Amino acid sequence: MKINDSKKSTSLPLGQTQANTGKKVDKAETAPATAAGTIKSSPMSAQLQALQGSMAAGEVFDAGKVDAIKTAIADGKFKVNAEKVADGLLAAVKNLLQGRRH
Repeated sequence: MKINDSKKSTSLPLGQTQANTGKKVDKAETAPATAAGTIKSSPMSAQLQALQGSMAAGEVFDAGKVDAIKTAIADGKFKVNAEKVADGLLAAVKNLLQGRRH
C-alpha cells in the first residue's frame, strides 16, 4: 500500500532544495514559480531571517580580546573574577525561571 505524505513541507524556496524523493533538483529543470508554487512565510520567519542576516553581517566575538585572554592564560596571568561569574550564573538562572512562569 502506498501512502502519500501531503503534509510534508519545506521552508526553503522551491528549486533550491532536494525533492521529497531524495534526488537533487537540477537548476536547469526548475520551472519558474507560479501562484500555486509560491510559499508564504510567517512574520516570525521573516524576523528570524532578518536576525540571521544581521548576525551574519557582524562578528560573533572580538578576536583581539580572545587573543589577549589566550596570552594571559599561557603566561599564567589570567585571573578569574569569581564574583562576576557568580553574578552571571545567578542572572542566567533567574532568566530561566522567569521563562518557565510565562
